[in-house]
Amino acid sequence: MKRTLTLLALCLTMCASFAQQAELLYRGNRNYQLVERTDLLRYDNGKYTGLVSREVRSFITNTGTFYDGSFYVLQQTKHDARSVNSGINDSIPSQFTIDEDGDLCMVTDNGYPSFRSFPAFTSQKVSLGQSWHASAERAVDPLEKGIFTILPLYVEYTYTGDTVSDSGEEVYVITARWATRYGNGVYDEQGDPDLVKAAGSHEATMHVSKATGTALVVRDRTDEQFTYADGRTVRLKGTISLFTKYPPVIDRSKIFPALQRVGILSAEESEQFVSGWVSGAGNGNTSGASGGTSGGKRPVSVTGRKGIGVSETASGLMLTMQNLRFKPDSAELLPEEAERLDDIAAILKEVPNSLFMVEGHTASTGNPSGEKTLSLERAHAIVKALVARGLAQERFICKGSGGTKPLADNSTAEGKALNRRVEITILE
Repeated sequence: MKRTLTLLALCLTMCASFAQQAELLYRGNRNYQLVERTDLLRYDNGKYTGLVSREVRSFITNTGTFYDGSFYVLQQTKHDARSVNSGINDSIPSQFTIDEDGDLCMVTDNGYPSFRSFPAFTSQKVSLGQSWHASAERAVDPLEKGIFTILPLYVEYTYTGDTVSDSGEEVYVITARWATRYGNGVYDEQGDPDLVKAAGSHEATMHVSKATGTALVVRDRTDEQFTYADGRTVRLKGTISLFTKYPPVIDRSKIFPALQRVGILSAEESEQFVSGWVSGAGNGNTSGASGGTSGGKRPVSVTGRKGIGVSETASGLMLTMQNLRFKPDSAELLPEEAERLDDIAAILKEVPNSLFMVEGHTASTGNPSGEKTLSLERAHAIVKALVARGLAQERFICKGSGGTKPLADNSTAEGKALNRRVEITILE
């Protein structure tokens, strides 16, 4: 009898161990928002100089081939206690792919996201308490010079448990540990040439979605020091937190009636969008961003009345203000645009929880740098006008594309007029 009980106990232990095995794969295929929040004590040359707090936010679109990100620094408090806020949020572009092991490969790199291939997973199932190792990278710019240095990481992960997130999603609890090691033969040739050494430690806890392999929350406790060629040292100690959130679905039952009320779409045109949305089986790509074909919405576009076009895009519902009237070679809107801005503001107020991407475009006249600057200034002008009409400034992200995305031939006056436009996307 004792032997039978022993065998039964052993069997139950093995079954429990097997039941707690996890298959960790990245299966993300949705648009998402990534937030990185840092709260770090700063020491310059060994002397405490204050608390550095910064929050970087982003909206990341799954194009079906890669992830297309727009990052922006929401606010920043520097070590001398001055609060810095750029006002309007300007987009910092980023493009990358992620495979099922979590490996992230940058396509367009402007320093964001700062953590790459983190977390990364093993191809084998893991049991509770089991560890694995994987390489990762982190982009840093401690002196805020605008020159990012890529630090190589070698991370030890441990599967420590299971729980349910605040939103009710089942997650794996995973810890991660690694050391900062830079210098002594490990250098980034494209990084800050003045950074000669970095050393420190990191201990992180994360909640990883069982359904998608997405790290929903990461809390990293760090203490590291950066040494520069002139002997200066910067020590940063505290926490770095990462959050992944999903944007709200646009309530089209409110948006399309609003478009009809202001006279941009007819009832028949609204129906085209509704049927296209249903036929497209929702918002998202079925293949992920590591290759393959894109699923999701069926493209629908209508050149509406009042010079405002409406179209479904991978990032959300886009309103295009065509042939915008500015003073020549300036970002100052003419008074005639007031009615269209009133209409746009009324529509955007129907989605109180959404973010908006505002992208300016110009005609191409042979001055790419000037055109890009002017297109961004014009996007700013639209945002300021909409903020004056009651929309919160922090809900807008701006970018300027100059004349790089023409809709028509720039050799004609009509074509140039079509290319002078601002696109406002309700992100989802």
